[in-house]
Amino acid sequence: MTRSRVPSALFCLFALAAAVDLLSLAVGFEPGHAVVKPLLMPLLAAWAALRGAPRLLVAALLCGWGGDTLLLFDADAAFLAGMACFAAGHVCYLVLFTRVGRSRTGALLLVPCYAVALITTVVLLRPDLPAELRLPVAVYSTLLTAMAYTAGTRLGPVAGVGGALFLLSDTLIATGVADWPQPPRPDLWIMLTYLAAQFLLVRGALGERRPARERADSLPVAAGPG
Repeated sequence: MTRSRVPSALFCLFALAAAVDLLSLAVGFEPGHAVVKPLLMPLLAAWAALRGAPRLLVAALLCGWGGDTLLLFDADAAFLAGMACFAAGHVCYLVLFTRVGRSRTGALLLVPCYAVALITTVVLLRPDLPAELRLPVAVYSTLLTAMAYTAGTRLGPVAGVGGALFLLSDTLIATGVADWPQPPRPDLWIMLTYLAAQFLLVRGALGERRPARERADSLPVAAGPG
């Protein structure tokens, strides 16, 4: 395999692993999900790294891998540790999006939308969450919402959709912990929205870096003193 084909091969492996994972969840084959889930983010991170992804982007995906793996264990300590991993990933995303992105027209219009979504979710979920999870979920939700908002307002619509899907995926998890009514096969919808979110965030970040380099390359060189 030539070096130029490695990124394509990695992406195909990621797509295949994602399809196997989603199919396993759709048919209720838990062993398939348990085996494939920990492979997803490392494959996506490797693909992104070979596409020139910055370290913060790779770090965010590896934090997601840590969270994915920990959430496979049915224990409160594992859930909190997994939440901490995802929170660290959101911090990486926030710093990255702020560095490589640029402020976009209409960004302020999204502030009330995300603020209302955050406040409504936290307030409604709080009574039904275990007492020890109320504060961590509120803090995590704030960080996640900030990441989703920043993705859309600094990187554009592709990353913005990714951030919104990440918010939706984690809201489904939180409502499950709160014992709210769930759609059929909730784990399938959680993983579907999560995988789409991570992929779109990566595409948005990679797409934002490329024009920046091209603009830098096209700047005229200042003439020295004559």
